[in-house]
Amino acid sequence: MSVSELYSQYTRVWIPDPDEVWRSAELAKDYKEGEKSLQLRLEDETIREYPIDVQSNQLPFLRNPDILVGENDLTALSYLHEPAVLHNLKVRFLESNHIYTYCGIVLVAINPYEQLPIYGQDVIYAYSGQNMGDMDPHIFAVAEEAYKQMARDEKNQSIIVSGESGAGKTVSAKYAMRYFATVSGSASDTNIEEKVLASSPIMEAIGNAKTTRNDNSSRFGKYIQIGFDKRYHIIGANMRTYLLEKSRVVFQADDERNYHIFYQLCAAASLPEFKELALTCAEDFFYTSQGGDTSIEGVDDAEDFEKTRQAFTLLGVRESHQISIFKIIASILHLGNVEIQAERDGESCSVSPEDEHLSNFCRLLGVEHSQMEHWLCHRKLVTTSETYVKTMSLQQVVNARDALAKHIYAQLFGWIVGHINKALHTSLKQHSFIGVLDIYGFETFEVNSFEQFCINYANEKLQQQFNSHVFKLEQEEYMKEQIPWTLIDFYDNQPCIDLIEAKLGILDLLDEECKVPKGTDQNWAQKLYDRHSGSQHFQKPRMSNTAFIVVHFADKVEYLSDGFLEKNRDTVYEEQINILKASKFPLVADLFHDDKDSAPAAATSSKISIRSARPALKTSNKEHKKTVGHQFRTSLHLLMETLNATTPHYVRCIKPNDEKLPFHFDPKRAVQQLRACGVLETIRISAAGYPSRWAYHDFFNRYRVLIKKRELANTDKKAICRSVLEGLIKDPDKFQFGRTKIFFRAGQVAYLEKLRADKFRAATIMIQKTVRGWLQKVKYRRLKAATLTLQRYCRGHLARRLAEHLRRTRAAVVLQKQYRMLRARRAYQRVRGAAVVIQAFARGMFVRRIYHQVLREHKATIIQKHMRGWMARRCFRQLRGAAIVIQCGFRRLKAKQELKALKIEARSAEHLKRLNVGMENKVVQLQRKIDDQNKEFKTLSEQLSAITSTHAMEVDKLKKELACYQQSQGGDSNPQLQEEVESLRTELQRAHSERKILEDAHTREKDELRKRVADLEQENALLKDEKEQLNNQILCQSKDEFAQNSGKENLLMQKELEEERSRYQNLVKEYSRLEQRYDNLRDEMTIIKQTPGHRRNPSNQSSLESDSNYPSISTSEVGDTEDALQQVEEIGLEKAAMDMTVFLKLQKRVRELEQERKKLQVQLEKREQQDGKKIPAEQPSNDSDLDQDADLAYNSLKRQELESENKKLKNELNELRKAVADQASERSTADGTPDSYSLLLNQLKLAHEELEVRKEEVLILRTQIVSADQRRLAGKSSEPNINARTSWPNSEKHVDQEDAIEAYHGVCQTNRLLEAQLQAQSREHKEEVEGLKAQVEALKEEMDKQQQTFCQTLLLSPEAQVEFGIQQEMSRLTNENLDLKELVEKLEKNERKLKKQLKIYMKKVQDLEAAQALAQSERRRHELNRQVTVQRKEKDFQGMLEYHKEDEALLMRNLVTDLKPQALAGAVPCLPAYILYMCIRHADYVNDDLKVHSLLTSTINGIKKVLKKHNDDFEMTSFWLSNTCRLLHCLKQYSGDEGFMTQNTMKQNEHCLKNFDLTEYRQVLSDLSIQIYQQLIKIAEGLLQPMIVSAMLENESIQGLSGVKPTGYRKRTSSMAEGDSSYCLEAIIRQMNSFHTVMCDQGLDPEIILQVFKQLFYMINAVTLNNLLLRKDVCSWSTGMQLRYNISQLEEWLRGRNLHQSGAVETMEPLIQAAQLLQLKKKSPEDAEAICSLCTALSTQQIVKILNLYTPLNEFEERVTVAFIRTIQAQLQERNDPQQLLLDSKHMFPVLFPFNPSSLTMDSIHIPACLNLEFLNEV
Repeated sequence: MSVSELYSQYTRVWIPDPDEVWRSAELAKDYKEGEKSLQLRLEDETIREYPIDVQSNQLPFLRNPDILVGENDLTALSYLHEPAVLHNLKVRFLESNHIYTYCGIVLVAINPYEQLPIYGQDVIYAYSGQNMGDMDPHIFAVAEEAYKQMARDEKNQSIIVSGESGAGKTVSAKYAMRYFATVSGSASDTNIEEKVLASSPIMEAIGNAKTTRNDNSSRFGKYIQIGFDKRYHIIGANMRTYLLEKSRVVFQADDERNYHIFYQLCAAASLPEFKELALTCAEDFFYTSQGGDTSIEGVDDAEDFEKTRQAFTLLGVRESHQISIFKIIASILHLGNVEIQAERDGESCSVSPEDEHLSNFCRLLGVEHSQMEHWLCHRKLVTTSETYVKTMSLQQVVNARDALAKHIYAQLFGWIVGHINKALHTSLKQHSFIGVLDIYGFETFEVNSFEQFCINYANEKLQQQFNSHVFKLEQEEYMKEQIPWTLIDFYDNQPCIDLIEAKLGILDLLDEECKVPKGTDQNWAQKLYDRHSGSQHFQKPRMSNTAFIVVHFADKVEYLSDGFLEKNRDTVYEEQINILKASKFPLVADLFHDDKDSAPAAATSSKISIRSARPALKTSNKEHKKTVGHQFRTSLHLLMETLNATTPHYVRCIKPNDEKLPFHFDPKRAVQQLRACGVLETIRISAAGYPSRWAYHDFFNRYRVLIKKRELANTDKKAICRSVLEGLIKDPDKFQFGRTKIFFRAGQVAYLEKLRADKFRAATIMIQKTVRGWLQKVKYRRLKAATLTLQRYCRGHLARRLAEHLRRTRAAVVLQKQYRMLRARRAYQRVRGAAVVIQAFARGMFVRRIYHQVLREHKATIIQKHMRGWMARRCFRQLRGAAIVIQCGFRRLKAKQELKALKIEARSAEHLKRLNVGMENKVVQLQRKIDDQNKEFKTLSEQLSAITSTHAMEVDKLKKELACYQQSQGGDSNPQLQEEVESLRTELQRAHSERKILEDAHTREKDELRKRVADLEQENALLKDEKEQLNNQILCQSKDEFAQNSGKENLLMQKELEEERSRYQNLVKEYSRLEQRYDNLRDEMTIIKQTPGHRRNPSNQSSLESDSNYPSISTSEVGDTEDALQQVEEIGLEKAAMDMTVFLKLQKRVRELEQERKKLQVQLEKREQQDGKKIPAEQPSNDSDLDQDADLAYNSLKRQELESENKKLKNELNELRKAVADQASERSTADGTPDSYSLLLNQLKLAHEELEVRKEEVLILRTQIVSADQRRLAGKSSEPNINARTSWPNSEKHVDQEDAIEAYHGVCQTNRLLEAQLQAQSREHKEEVEGLKAQVEALKEEMDKQQQTFCQTLLLSPEAQVEFGIQQEMSRLTNENLDLKELVEKLEKNERKLKKQLKIYMKKVQDLEAAQALAQSERRRHELNRQVTVQRKEKDFQGMLEYHKEDEALLMRNLVTDLKPQALAGAVPCLPAYILYMCIRHADYVNDDLKVHSLLTSTINGIKKVLKKHNDDFEMTSFWLSNTCRLLHCLKQYSGDEGFMTQNTMKQNEHCLKNFDLTEYRQVLSDLSIQIYQQLIKIAEGLLQPMIVSAMLENESIQGLSGVKPTGYRKRTSSMAEGDSSYCLEAIIRQMNSFHTVMCDQGLDPEIILQVFKQLFYMINAVTLNNLLLRKDVCSWSTGMQLRYNISQLEEWLRGRNLHQSGAVETMEPLIQAAQLLQLKKKSPEDAEAICSLCTALSTQQIVKILNLYTPLNEFEERVTVAFIRTIQAQLQERNDPQQLLLDSKHMFPVLFPFNPSSLTMDSIHIPACLNLEFLNEV
């Protein structure tokens, strides 16, 4: 391609500019070779002639197409040169606010001077596991690349962060280390990652300072090695430091500060532990006040000091060592304030002995005051023969003092670094490491000294390593693609390095001059001139003899030689060091004891060495001490060896301006740094080869428009690309065909883009031409048709006008005719009207006269009528009054008689029967229940009779012995028995008397209460009237406000409930994570130790203690109200008044008494109303029947009392019988002979058996009578007029008279029992109704109180309203808390009481079973011939499974541990849960709490074990989630709680638990369900997450829609894994189909399935949106179209699976709006308003980020302007959006497990044989 083709009209170029460095322009006309100038049009439309050097023919740089501007990687630019790089960085930084940009292998980071929300945990997780080119440039991407290469290639890595001061090196290194600490974590509990991060505040405090360019500038270099084990967890770290700027300790320039630690210590000087430091503010000390302002805006030194102390503590520095460190730092400040007084001779000086600062210095360091005072002003000269003590001048003393301060600080710095390394050191074997190098960048100032020389020397070495690495990577790429490789000429800075470090180089000559006794800086500079004047990298300034110039790779730097020798020697007088060595503080002495080995000691160990009592004599260390330059050169060589042994990653930090303005770009400063940091060198190396690389597939998709139709017939894309390129680019050197890519020279991609744009432009012109021609033809046809239409309408108009004229002429004739006729008619009408009026008036006058006469007669008649009526009514009223008086007297007499009859009737039983006619159905139900209980009792009696019959043989044997025993014992025992019975009867009579006394006392109290109620009733009536009046006023005023407030409170309460549920489930999740970590650590300990012998299993604890996170409420802390009262009496009023709990309980007791008083008052009112409203309906027939009914009622009540006493006597008789039996057994075992007790016992047993038989007969007769009575009543209701005769079954048979009498008595007894039950039930019902009414009244009163308080609140001020509302809420919560506490106390007391009773009963049952088993074994052993067999009825399966205790482990293994979900494919869903519940039910049935506890504990632990083993199996996790939920539902459904039994059938109600309340286990199972749900979501997310980005953003769901843009170097780095498989949307849908099928097949609750997919869709939304926000290449119009299509497919899938009600679509709303945002128009203010109104689910940051990232795919799209983005930001300012940019992909919605009862009954469940549960017995 010729030059004339490139430099044609409208071509844009870059020209130099003194202000902006480079300026854009456009060619006004074509350029022809040989012309001496170019005619350019600038951006302001001015024309300029640009001269061209004819000899060099250097044309201006070409500008890249707009589509390439703003690329993530600078190497993706087609034209690679300085203006293109600068412009791309400027556009990204200012317009898109992107601070990171790739430049090949280098990450360019521009300091924004503003906190950006791009470093949170969510961003770290977003970059974790991603390839480097897939996401936008970021420091986290470089860190992830290093971490991934270390893990994949098993090679150590290094991240080299460089840049000048203020560019952000320290922050970048800090974020890189934070990324490693977050992603990798630590392998043990040492929290090494926290320690690595904790070292940053310490090093910033002691090594960072404020400079003119940076408020937190690192004044030293450091290299941190982070060690990893084989699993790539952090195990330790090590730090190496370089060239600390010690001179800053004693001198600071204007507007600069000393190291931060000095100001932090001064800010904390007021703390009590730092009083001994004698510090004041920083302005009072010379070493901290030289720079002027001692504070930094926005920095709190006291707060930073607290962070520094916390970091010291975290790193294991003891408190004593911390105090010692702070003492040393404070002593340096005091040393700087020591006043030195010069003597008159000027050759000597002194320090005042009373100098306060010197005293503080010596006290803090523990040295002798006199010696330090002497040797500060004197020095020792040692010669071969003798030693001299020489005085020093004032300047020498100040220099010595400053040197001592610098030396102390440097030694302390080294000690702290060594201690940090010790804390970060690990004993584990390091497998690999990643090093982070934070080192100073290239520096050049107006005055450059020794520090700048060393810094630039280090940068020369690093630049050499960088150039060789870039060259090596380019070579590897070309060799990998198998293209011809030619050497690239790049800048080699080895000559400059040799100038500095070679033999007789600058550093060698400096060290040599330092050894000369009288060496000076001028002599050293002269040697440099003599030695290196011929070097091309060394120059001598014209106007100076003490300076020299070194030509570095970045720039020429002039160094001033003054001070080089002193800084290189770093001289400190040995006498002062010896004083410090003799310090009484071990830490101070240790700092200076081994001065020669201080450098290695600082890096290896921080132990305090043991020193001799008297130091040995040694020569001066001047000859043996290494110079600073030599030490720096050695450490730099070690660093370069380390870096060369690792894979480097480069981060170049750029400072955009010197004023520290946020997002302000200075092109001059930026270009200077780009040249210095090697970015432009990378560009130059890339441009020298083939910088643009395209995969064949991407090239084909991008430039297929340039391919001819006949070439597309070929299926080989490589061949097509080859033939196209050979035809388009004639020069074969401009491109190369690699194995997988096509390589282009610089500018060729821009040329192809130009051809592609021309092709599109020509096609556009053709389309426009055709469309415009078609539009003109359409316009002509439209004009012709319009003309014809106009002509037709004009002709029609003329014809219509003629017809109108004719019509009007005819109309005029007709009008004349009609008008004349009208005039004649009107004259006739006038005459006729006058005659009619006269006739009308005459006739009216006559009629009115007649009317008035008739009216007078009518009125007289009415007056007569009313007078006569009044007289008749007066007579009638008199007669009626007399009749009413007579009737009242008679009716009063009759009412008294009827009232008397009704009172007698009310006491009769027949009246109650009539009232309870509607209760017959209830009676039948109760009868059935009694029948069931009697059947059960019958079975137990059969068992008892069987047992007694087995004793028959033994009784027969003992009969013979009974006579002998009676003779020997006589009749002594029977009287004893009778005496015991008599004593029991006397006690019973005494109890009856006490009961009567209590009843009398109760009646008295009741009467008193009634009087009190009557008094209070009157007061209550008055208060009610006042209350109603106030209520009416309040309701009118505050009805609307109350409704609004209540609605808001409900919303707030619902939100708080959701947050509380979320926090609770997060706690459960954290608990499960800690439990998992505990198990892992325990496994590791067992592997590490492997000690023989038995070890205790820690899982033998109670599951309630190990699994539940909630501590039980201690009942000892809370007492009853009575206990509180007793406590008040015991402690006294003064102490009790201080106990708020007791006071509140007393208040609550008073409220309860008041409520009881109100209840009694209400009951009394009701009874009085009932007595007053009773009107006798009919009069009784005779008084004898009423008396008989009253006698019957009295007899029934008496019979009930006798029956209750009979039951008590029976119980006492049973206890007596048991005691007699025990005595008889003891005597029989002792004597071996029967006695009268056994005989009496047998007789009682026989009588009891006969009684039971009679009872059964009575029950049978009773049921027959009841059924017959029901049939009779049914017959009466159906045929009321027919007296049907009831036919009894078997009524024709003969019945014995005695049997009939006995049956009659049984029926009577049954009727009495039923009547008693009916009465009890009616009483209970009435009590329940009254209780509910009382609750309603209480709620009404409470509402009234709230309304009164609300009215009072309205009258208060807003502040008082808030305070009053808080007080009301506190009192309400306190009352609720007390209610709950008392409820808990009552329940716990009841539970303890029941447990005690249960233990007693269990003990009795176990003893009885043991005795029965022993008796049966003896009976079988003695009598095998005669056995009593009891026939049992076969019963149905009751839904219970029995197993032996020793089979529990087998049950857990077969049903939980080893169970596979596939084995139950055709069985009932959640079968294991049903089986476990049936086992629990049997354990409850036999009242075995240990068995229940063991079974549930084993089940929970077994499920946890299975889930831990299969922690990545979705099917297994879903299986146990469904079973755990079903077991939880079963425990609720069959708990006996009425709230859970509303949907149960009668059969299911029989399966309820009888003895145990498993509420605590329900809580444990609920927590376990939450853990399983979270594990299920984690597994599902792990399967879906690798597919999401590829399927939602990268895959072309709509083929041919998206285009391909040029990609940079990062798309071809080693981070791209070989053979990465891409996913499509169908893969996600298939995976979710699999999830849905598994969960449905395993019977998981539908509500939980909805929540699972809501969570998964939220994760899809979060991951996709986060990647969209972090990737510039996918923010385009076509991606928005692809996203909307993919989301619609997902919505269709939800509707197809009936999951659209889960709320999953709502979670996708941010992604839907982001897709719409990509497709919306983005130009006008109307577009901005539309975007703001549409994107409500996106935050302001997310909207602005997407607009900044929006990238057009071709030249016909326009970029989003900065002004439009500013408009969006201005309109969204009112939003209170969170500052978080990314969505939290780890967020989990709180899960709800709604109660879902099963319709299955336990007896209908079949256990398949494949479960191997034959040992379970069906009960």
